[in-house]
This record gives sequence, C-alpha cells and structure tokens, in this order.
Amino acid sequence: MRLPLLAAVLMAVPALAACTQNTTASTATEDTRTVTVSSTDDGCELSSTEAPSGKLTFDVTNDGSQVTEFYLYADGGKRILGEVENIGPNLTRQLVVSAPAGSYLTACKPGMKGNGIRADFTVTDSGEKVSASADEQKMVDRAQQQYGDFVQQQSDELLARTTAFVKAYRAGDDRRARALYPEARTPWERIETVAESFGDLDPKMDAREADLEPGQEWTGWHRLEKDLWPARADSYRPLTQAQRATLAEDLLANTRTLDGRIGHLDFTVDQIANGSRGLMEEVASGKVTGEEEYWSRTDLWDFQANVDGAKKAFEVLEPVLERNDPALEETLDQRFDALQKLLDAQRDGDGFRSYDEVSPEQVKRLADAVNALGEPLSHLTAAVIS
Repeated sequence: MRLPLLAAVLMAVPALAACTQNTTASTATEDTRTVTVSSTDDGCELSSTEAPSGKLTFDVTNDGSQVTEFYLYADGGKRILGEVENIGPNLTRQLVVSAPAGSYLTACKPGMKGNGIRADFTVTDSGEKVSASADEQKMVDRAQQQYGDFVQQQSDELLARTTAFVKAYRAGDDRRARALYPEARTPWERIETVAESFGDLDPKMDAREADLEPGQEWTGWHRLEKDLWPARADSYRPLTQAQRATLAEDLLANTRTLDGRIGHLDFTVDQIANGSRGLMEEVASGKVTGEEEYWSRTDLWDFQANVDGAKKAFEVLEPVLERNDPALEETLDQRFDALQKLLDAQRDGDGFRSYDEVSPEQVKRLADAVNALGEPLSHLTAAVIS
C-alpha cells in the first residue's frame, strides 16, 4: 500500500471510530426515544435499554481510541435494522430508525471486527398511530416499491455476472476473469448495505484479508482477487485448480443464497435512507482510501457503484424529502452532482483508471467531495420520517 496516497487520504478523511460492552445507565434521557451511547475500548454504555415504538435516535459517541460501529439487530441478531459505521475517536454519530414494538439487540464493534458486544434492547408499544395524508402515503409506497425493484434487479444482475466470472475463473481464463471481476462486483457494491445486513453471508463473500479474524477461513471475492492479481503479494503460491473450483463454487452458491433472500425483503423509508448514508460511509472507509481492491486496484469501480446505490436511494425518497425539507433536497442533489463530476474525470473507456494512477491531489479532492456529501446525507433519515 502506498504511503503517499494514504497520507493524503488521512488528511482528507476525518478519523472514523469504536464501541464495546453494553451496560445500562440508571436513568434514561428526557426524550425516551433518544438513547445516548458512550463507546470506549472496553465498554458501551446506553442511557436506556428500552424505548417506545416509533422514531428512535441513537446518539453514539466514541470515547475510545479505536474506530467503532454501532448496530441495532432484529430477529435475534440475524438481521440488521440499522447501523452507523466508522465512528472515529471523540466523534458522535447518529442512527435514526423507525422501530415497531419487539425485542432487539444492540452491538458495538471496537475496531470494526467480530460480532461486537451485544445486549438486549426492548421497544415497547407506544400505542401511537402514525398517519400520513393520502398523497404522502402514495409517495412513501412508491419509494418503497421503486427501491425494492432496484435491489432485486441488482441482485439478479449480480448472480448473472458472478456466474460468468466464475466460469472464466474456473476455466483458467484469467485474462477474461480479470476483465469480468470489477463488472461482476458492481451490482454487489450498489446494494452493499443490503447484502451486509445478512451477517452470515457478508464475511464469506466480501471479507478482505486484512480484516480476517484469527482462524477465519478466507473465502469470497477478495480471495479470488488475490489469486488473479498475485504480483502485489510476496512469495504467493497460486491456488490449485481444485482450490479454484471450490472457492469459485462457494462464491456462486452464496450469491444464489443472497439472491433468494433478497426476494423476500421489504424496505421501509428509514432503511432506504440509512442505506444511502451507509453506502457513502463504505466509500469513505474503503474505496477512497484504496484499501478495498488492494490486489486489483479496481477501487474506482466500487466507488462509482456505491455512489450509484446511494443516489438511487436518495432519488426514490426525493419527493418525500422535497416536501419535508426542500433545502436539504437541493443540497444533496448538488453534492451528488459535484462528486459525480470528479468520478467522471477518472473514467477510462467503459471503466475506470487503476487506483495506482490516481494522484494524491485527486484522491484528496474525491475525499473532500465524499465528506461534503456525507454530512448533509446524515440528516436524510430524520428528514424523511419526520
């Protein structure tokens, strides 16, 4: 990894942050739907482990020294209802969700690894009935339908492209496999936050070597990536044909499982909005730093795909946002356009330049544009469910 590039990125991207063990404070905040979370390197204190149903806000402050994440899980920890990632030391980030009555789990992840430190969280029935006008409900219904259709289309495309990639890789046609690799990953990156919500699949499909837990078997996209671009590795031993076949079929099988699960999903407005923000956090933490595609240097493909997914979520919610907060809608529209112009300048034919060819100054401009978009985007969820 190139130190000049990382130095430029560190100057351009604010430090992101960490969480740990859940303990319950004795008193709740005055607003019972606002829960404060104090994260340290070995603890995570919530102001309350109970809140009434409706719009919930988690104000997460990183009082530790590691980058952290905070999650709210449903279905016994099998599904992510909401998350906020990349919280740097001394920073506060906000997670806004709309939660019905039920049992949940909270989790803080210091170092952004592992299952995190989890605790039970209860949402009681507030008895409130939230009603919208007929026009508002139509906008919401349309947004949910459009986003659901988009996610399913991307999932189907992911399966088709992965099938073609796996075929080339198994056949030993490395030149074609290298060409198909960034194209196949594009639909994954457009719906990455949806795919990540399945905690059992994401580590098998998208784990980077640097993020592996001790004893964790490395499978998925990036394992195959390293085998296709071994020049950056020291003393690399290529995979055998049998190993290639096993890893390729494993990736394809998990992609089929993902596609099947996505077909059963419904998306709420807050999930769509949080997904948009989450995709831009993915850009800030992995794509603009050049760490995601370490072997292939195809990070700009992923960068563009994350932006595509984030913008699609914003666009389906735009009528709701324009009604609730027209100033925020205009700001987001302008900043998505500004970032896209910088990305377009890095195009090479139908694809993108290698990330090794992007200068530190260009990386900094991209990072600045990501940050400029990320700040107002953090207010999207609260605006559309207000």
